[in-house]
Amino acid sequence: MYAFEIERPSTIADAVKALKDEDAQALGGGQTLIPTLKQRLAMPSALVSLTGIGEMQGVCLADDGAVCIGGATTHATVAREAAVHYPGLAGLASNIGDPAVRNRGTIGGSLANNDPSACYPAAALGSGAMIITDKREIAADDYFEGMFATALDDGEIVTEVRFPVPQKSHYEKFVQPASRFALVGVFVAKFADGVRVAVTGASEEGVFRWSEAEAALSANFSADALSALSVAADGMIADLHGSSEYRAHLVKVMTGRAVSAAT
Repeated sequence: MYAFEIERPSTIADAVKALKDEDAQALGGGQTLIPTLKQRLAMPSALVSLTGIGEMQGVCLADDGAVCIGGATTHATVAREAAVHYPGLAGLASNIGDPAVRNRGTIGGSLANNDPSACYPAAALGSGAMIITDKREIAADDYFEGMFATALDDGEIVTEVRFPVPQKSHYEKFVQPASRFALVGVFVAKFADGVRVAVTGASEEGVFRWSEAEAALSANFSADALSALSVAADGMIADLHGSSEYRAHLVKVMTGRAVSAAT
């Protein structure tokens, strides 16, 4: 590590002010940022911790039925407190990493980092969530812009995420055993007006919606509806854990399992 300042604001306004300083960087649970600092891949002069901001923590139910989650809420809290209102989301959170990661990592940090194999991007995109920041509201369909890329501006903070609650949902993840990230993960959500299918871990462009599966499942919410579909290997991640063809195959398999579990 190296020497840096750390700020611990107690309000969103104070955090925004602290992040205006040159070279300051927001710190959520630190599950990605701290290892990055250790490797000198990032060297901010100051870290602004968001974990002490009470208004960015917790899970609640909005008047319209949406589940609202503060950006500094840990995965363990989401798994526990969202279980009644959105079991599909709670189940996803309960299987992120290990207990240490779940009790430190935050939903806002995960969405801001947008790792191509992270679980929450699939939940947000699959649910049609709204990403709330200190400046604006961003629909999930407009938020994710590629591998590790989002619509966030420099210094912009994810303060809350609002999840519409579907009629049925499930997240199915083929776990990379060493990292506990998704080799491929699929979030399926059935709403009154159609089905959304979001895939993480597979594409070189990061999380994406599988539109062909959405159309098929909207007509027939059954794993059998996927039988005639296939996913092209072009643009899929290929590494020592799996080829692009293997990941393309897993997308269909995980989607089918997610649908079966949801029903």
